[in-house]
Amino acid sequence: MPGPRTRGYEKPKDLKGTLKRILGYMSAYRVHLIVAFIGIIGNAGATVSATYLLRPIINSINPKAGEEPDWNKFTASVLLMAVIYLCGVVFSYLYSRMMLTVSTGTLKRMRVDMFRHMQDLPIRYFDTRTHGEIMSRYTNDIDAMREMLSQGIPQLTSSIVQVVGVFCVMLWLSWQLTLLVLAMLFVMLRVVKVVGGRSANYFIKQQRAIGVVNGYIEEMIEGQKVVKVFCHEPAVNAGFDSRNEELRDAASNAHTFANILMPIMGNLSHTLFALVAAVGAGLAIGGWIDLGVIASFLQYIRQFTNPITQISQQLNSVLMAMAGAERIFALIDEPPETDEGYVTLVNARRAPDGSLQESDRRTGFWAWKHPHEDGTTTYTELKGDVRFEDVTFGYEENKTVLRDVTLYAKPGQKIAFVGSTGAGKTTITNLINRFYDVPDGKIRYDGININKIKKADLRRSLAMVLQDTHLFTGTVRENIRYGKLDATDEEVVAAAKLANADAFIRHLPQGYDTVLTSDGANLSQGQRQLLAIARAAIADPPVLILDEATSSIDTRTEALIEKGMDTLMQGRTVFVIAHRLSTVRNADAILVLEHGSVIERGNHDALLAQKGKYYQLYTGMFELD
Repeated sequence: MPGPRTRGYEKPKDLKGTLKRILGYMSAYRVHLIVAFIGIIGNAGATVSATYLLRPIINSINPKAGEEPDWNKFTASVLLMAVIYLCGVVFSYLYSRMMLTVSTGTLKRMRVDMFRHMQDLPIRYFDTRTHGEIMSRYTNDIDAMREMLSQGIPQLTSSIVQVVGVFCVMLWLSWQLTLLVLAMLFVMLRVVKVVGGRSANYFIKQQRAIGVVNGYIEEMIEGQKVVKVFCHEPAVNAGFDSRNEELRDAASNAHTFANILMPIMGNLSHTLFALVAAVGAGLAIGGWIDLGVIASFLQYIRQFTNPITQISQQLNSVLMAMAGAERIFALIDEPPETDEGYVTLVNARRAPDGSLQESDRRTGFWAWKHPHEDGTTTYTELKGDVRFEDVTFGYEENKTVLRDVTLYAKPGQKIAFVGSTGAGKTTITNLINRFYDVPDGKIRYDGININKIKKADLRRSLAMVLQDTHLFTGTVRENIRYGKLDATDEEVVAAAKLANADAFIRHLPQGYDTVLTSDGANLSQGQRQLLAIARAAIADPPVLILDEATSSIDTRTEALIEKGMDTLMQGRTVFVIAHRLSTVRNADAILVLEHGSVIERGNHDALLAQKGKYYQLYTGMFELD
C-alpha cells in the first residue's frame, strides 16, 4: 500500500464558519450536488458489490467435496460483475462531471465577488498590502479551492463511503479476519503519525525556504545593474548559496521521511495480506469460512487500506483549501470605501435669468447639485476653487503627516508644491481626491465641504497624472480614451496632439491601434508619460493634478510638451508636485512644505526675494530628495 505524501499546511481558523459560506456559494447547484452524491454512492457500492462476487465465482468452480463445478453460476456471476463494474464507470463519470460543473461555477461566483468588492475597497487597503499578497487570493487560494471542490471533496466522500461499506462486508464475511485487519491498521496509523509528522515539519521549512530563495532571485534579477556596477557578484553568489543550502537541507529531510513512509506502509500492507491469507487458510481448514470468503477478503483489504490513505491525503488538501477560502472571504469581508456624500455632479445650462438648471443632455457645462434638508435644491457652478482649512492628517494614528495646513487655489490658478520627501506634497493631492478623509479640518470644493460630495462625482471633476504611469493592455487609442470612455476618435487624436504625443504615436507599427502590453513595456518611459498626459487631457476636467508628471521625461521632451501642457492647464485649477524647480517657476503660487506644514507661499520671484527655504532649494544650497 503506498503511503501518503505528507506536506505542511496552514489550518483554517474558523472551519465551521468557512464551510458554511462555501456551501452558501454551492447552494445554486443543489441538483448537481444531489446527482453527484448519488454517483459517489453508486460508484462505491459497485466497487464493494463487485468484489463480493468473487466469493460465488470461486466457490462455483471449487465446490465442496462430492459436488460438481457450477459453470452456469460461474458465468452468471462473471457477467454480473462486468455489468456492475460498467455501472461503476458510469457513476464515476456522472459524479466527476457534476462536481466539475459545481467547482467551476462556484469559483466563478467567488472571483466575481472578490473582484467587484475589490473595486469598492479604499486606497488604504492597497497601500498596506503588496500586490503579490492580493494576487495570491486569485491564484494560489482559488487553485486550492478548485482542487478541493473538483477532486478533494468527491474523493474524500467516496473514500469514506467505500471504507464504511467494505468494513461492514468484511465484518459480515469474517469477524475474526476483520479484527486482524483492525490490529494492523492501528500499527499503520501510528507509523503515519510518527513518520508523517516529521515529514510535515520539514515540508513547512521547505516551503519557507522556497519563498526565501525565490524572493532573493527576484530581487537580484531586478537589481542586476546595481550588482554589476558595484562588482558584488561574489557576495551575491555567497548569499544565494547559503539560502539554497537551507532549501536543500529542508527538502532532503522532508522527502527522506516522505519516501521511507511509502515502503514501510507497503511492507506492512504485504504483511497484513500474508497474515490474512494464512489465518484465513486455517479458518477454512477448520470449516469456519470457505475459499470464496478468503478471495473476497484479500481483495477487500486493498479496498479498505487504500481509501484510508486517500482520506489522509485529501484531508490535508481540504484543510489547505479551507485556509485559502478564509483568506478569500477576508478580502470579501473587508469594509468597503464609505461614501456619505449626497452632492452630485450634473450637466447644467444657464437659464435666461442667469440661474443654473439641470440638463438631461451633455452640455459641457457642469454644476454641483446640492439638496438641502428643507427640500430645496441649489446648483453651484463647477469652477475648481479648492481650499484647505486647518487640515491635520496622518495615515497612521500618532503619525501626523499634515499639521494645520491652510491653503487655497482659486479657479484657473496653478499651485505648485515643493519640499523634501515626506513633507506631505502627495498627501495633499490624495486628500483632494478623497482617497483618504481628513479627521480634523475641512476641504472645500467650490465652497462645498468635499465630505458632502459623492466620491465618484468628485473624482470625475479631477484628472491626475502620476509619477508612476500605468497603461492597460489594449491599443494606444483605448488607453487615451480611458480618461473619457465615450470620446470619439477625433477627440483622442486632439488630446494626443495637445500632449505632443501624436508624432511618436503615428510612428508606431499600427499607429493609434498599436497594442500595448506589460504596462507599455514596448514604449519608453517618456512616451508612457505622454500618453498619461493625453489621458488627462481628454477627460477635460476643471482641476488637474500633476504628481511628478514630467519626472520621467528628458529635458528635450519636456520642452516639447511644455507648450501643450500650458494649453492643457489654461483655465483650470492645477496642482503641481515637481522635483525640478524649473518646472514651477511660472506657477501662480508656490507652497513650500516642511514636516507637514506650509512654511512659505508666494510666486517664484517673491520667494527668491525672501531668501528662505525656497531660495536655498533653488540656488542649490539644499537639494530635494
